[in-house]
Amino acid sequence: MVLNEKGTTVTYRCPECGTWVTSLVGVFSLTADMLRLKCPCGGSEMTLLNGKDKKVRLTVPCFLCPQPHSFALSTQLFFDKDLFALPCAYSGIDICFLGKEQAVNEATKQSDQELEELLGEAGYAEFTAAREKSDTEIFSDLQILDIIHFVVRDLQEAGEISCKCEGGTSDYTVEVTHDGVRVQCKKCGASTIIPVTSTLSANAFLHCEHLELV
Repeated sequence: MVLNEKGTTVTYRCPECGTWVTSLVGVFSLTADMLRLKCPCGGSEMTLLNGKDKKVRLTVPCFLCPQPHSFALSTQLFFDKDLFALPCAYSGIDICFLGKEQAVNEATKQSDQELEELLGEAGYAEFTAAREKSDTEIFSDLQILDIIHFVVRDLQEAGEISCKCEGGTSDYTVEVTHDGVRVQCKKCGASTIIPVTSTLSANAFLHCEHLELV
C-alpha cells in the first residue's frame, strides 16, 4: 500500500534578490530536527522546526527588516489551511505564504503587484542597495511611519492632540524627515517633530499620552 504524504507549499521572498523561494513541506520531512529552505542566490534561508508541542516554528527572512521574524503555528493550521499568510510585524506586509500550491502562487503574484506599487519607480535592486547602506533607511521609514500613524490615530480618537485650531482637528499629515517624524495639522499648519530615528525610539513613542502641535 502506498501512502500519500500530507504536505503544504511554503514560500518566502528572499531579501537579497527578491525572488520567491518555494518548497513542498511534508509531514514526514518535518520529523527531522530542522528544515532549511535556502535561496539559490545564497543570500537567505528560512528554517522550520517541528516541536514536541505539535507546533511548527518558522524563522522567516524579512525584506523590510534587518532581522528575520519568528512564528509558531499548530501543525493542523500548517497543513490544513488552503492559504495562510505571515506578515512583517512592523509593516504588516506579507513575507511568507503557506497552503495549497495554486493559492500560494496566486498570493505571490498579488504580493508582487503590491510591492511594485509600494516601490514606485524604484526597482527592487535599488531598494535592496539602499536598505543595505543603512538600517535606518527605507525599511525603517516604513516601520516608523506605521508605528507613528498608529499612535497619532489613537491620540486623535482620544482627543489628545492639540493645535492652533479651535476645538482641534482630525486632519493631520505624518512624514519622515531628517530630524525625525513631523506631525502637522493641514488646517492651521501647527506641527511638531518627534525625534525618532529608529524603530526602537518609535516604539517608545507608543507610550505618548498627549501631543501638542505649535
